[in-house]
Amino acid sequence: DERERLVRLLARGRSVRLTGPAGSGRTALLDLVAEDCLDLAPDGVVRLSGFHRTAGDLLHDLFHAVYDAPRHRPDRDELLARVQEIGAVVVLDDLEFGGAALDELLDATPECAFLFAATPDVPAPSAGSEVEEVFLSGLDRAAGVEILERTVGRVLTEEEANWAGDLWFESEGLPLRFVQAGALLRQRDQLRASTGAVDEYGVFEDVRRPADAPADQVAALAE
Repeated sequence: DERERLVRLLARGRSVRLTGPAGSGRTALLDLVAEDCLDLAPDGVVRLSGFHRTAGDLLHDLFHAVYDAPRHRPDRDELLARVQEIGAVVVLDDLEFGGAALDELLDATPECAFLFAATPDVPAPSAGSEVEEVFLSGLDRAAGVEILERTVGRVLTEEEANWAGDLWFESEGLPLRFVQAGALLRQRDQLRASTGAVDEYGVFEDVRRPADAPADQVAALAE
């Protein structure tokens, strides 16, 4: 639903800020939306990172992403003249500013539609910016179980399904927690399989790792 909504807004030329906590799947969703928007704008999709970048830095990054000028750093007037001609869907992860700085970036690029991704602690856009706000919530319980089963490659046992419910409650449905938990369950399955081989052939008994070794790591994800 969020993916379709973001594409619709960008297709209408609207800029959007996608807000969600770490582990909520912001970057994965940006990847999908970027694929959907390849043909929406004359200059296509431009991917930028906002990590430790100011509005001015990002204007230069946008310029160099679109224009072939590797050794040229335009002055302020030339930069503004060039970026205002760019028509692109700009997908910008890890935005670190809002307010007037965000207004500066948007005002300088009137032909661009931005999809920003930010954590909840980043300052909000100014009231007059007309940036749409989309909040990325956690998964429901069934989706969390589905991620676990896809990652592990099998149906969960009753005990694992009950534990998945605890993980969903404690993590508020963050997808990353279920991906991590699924990886640990898969590791435990592999260790059990290797232990079974040791039992069958009777070798290296004294150096065998316990089959349930990762279980404590799995339980820790719910804490």
